[in-house]
Amino acid sequence: MKKLTADVVVIGVGTAGMGAFRNALLHTPNAYLIESHVFGTTCARVGCMPSKLLIAAAEARHHALHTDPFGVHLDKQSIQVNGAEVMQRVKSERDRFVGFVLEDVNAWDESRRIMGAAKFIDEHTIQIDDHTQIHAERIVIATGSRPVIAPEWQALGDKLIINDDVFSWDTLPESVAVFGPGVIGLELGQALSRLGVKVAIFGRGGALGGITDPVVLQQAIEIFDEELDLHLSSQTEVALNADGKVAVNWSQNGENGTFVADYLLAAIGRRPNVDNIGLENINIERDARGVPIANPLTMQTSIPHIFIAGDASNQLPLLHEASDQGKIAGDNAGKFPHITEGLRRSPIGVVFTNPQIASIGSRFAQLQQKHGDDFANKVAVGEVSFKNQGRSRVMLVNKGHLRVYADKQSGALLGAEMVGPAAEHLAHLLSWAHQMNMTVPQMLDMPFYHPVIEEGLRTALRDVAKALNS
Repeated sequence: MKKLTADVVVIGVGTAGMGAFRNALLHTPNAYLIESHVFGTTCARVGCMPSKLLIAAAEARHHALHTDPFGVHLDKQSIQVNGAEVMQRVKSERDRFVGFVLEDVNAWDESRRIMGAAKFIDEHTIQIDDHTQIHAERIVIATGSRPVIAPEWQALGDKLIINDDVFSWDTLPESVAVFGPGVIGLELGQALSRLGVKVAIFGRGGALGGITDPVVLQQAIEIFDEELDLHLSSQTEVALNADGKVAVNWSQNGENGTFVADYLLAAIGRRPNVDNIGLENINIERDARGVPIANPLTMQTSIPHIFIAGDASNQLPLLHEASDQGKIAGDNAGKFPHITEGLRRSPIGVVFTNPQIASIGSRFAQLQQKHGDDFANKVAVGEVSFKNQGRSRVMLVNKGHLRVYADKQSGALLGAEMVGPAAEHLAHLLSWAHQMNMTVPQMLDMPFYHPVIEEGLRTALRDVAKALNS
């Protein structure tokens, strides 16, 4: 058993862990990285980047199949999807992105990188498998997350897949049942469908894409229901049929049926990887999911010298948030006991479907929960439909709805939710304004070119300005 001492130990080498280690090194050279699986981030290996590669391929086919309204007529029979070539590009480019991550990791001293599963023995001692024990003055937990799997799905064997498995395919299957209409399920479900895979998406409670605004949600359901087989409030039973395929027996609103698929894709959520790191051996305050509670500005837990960052923190499981949290946690671990608050940016989220879904600042449900019955007296709402928005109609992407929320007393932008064209870009404009604490009148003083989709945002701002003045 090798025994080491360290100023800082970082558990997990994803986006948050790498950021934490990098910033801890600014204060001490005596720091170690521990990784239980492989180096490389979730984003690069099985998340953001490979999913966007698959989506890009899907959009190429979709555009080719929908040129007739522009007077451009293609032989639709000649538009073929070569699944092997699609997946070859996805994996090749994915490996390229992973390679960049590995270059950063490999640039660090190899003696400071330890492979193995880490567990707390006590508040200062970390055991790695059966080969190393480290006494650490400060510790950063950055163990990431993993997909949630319903117990009854285990009987499906290799017909049960997660997003990681999709990006290992050599070619595309004929059919997939997607369970979970959230970000991952909706993105992959639509992409696979547009590539010619038969897809059905199943959920409970009527949710879609993380939208909480009821007006935006209804618009999104109508839009995506036009091209996808959606069962958003369904009861399901899943089993393998006689042919070894996944049979999903579903019922919803008095209707029922069976969807047969090659695979069941589990996308009902992700669970922070904190249940197998020995937290039971330390007296740390945890939330209902068993995740250590941390100050979002310092990432410090109830044990002062232990910090947590990234998906493991159960705060905002997004790459840019993991990066920020890792920087804060690593910086504070490195210079402990001197603790400072780090920069936390305005919340922004994007679902890369077509049309895109996005939110910034406070969502509708958060504002409603905060103000309750006083919502209408506290929050002004403005909106715009993209159905007749000029530039959107020119490009035949005129679908969707945007709602913005402002404080009735100060006029400050509080948040927004949307489904529509260029939502990723509109969300950035709105999030910048939100972080700058801009008021709606100040935002309307900003330039809007013509003709651009951003003019739709101006329409929504004018609408909320009327509500502020009424």
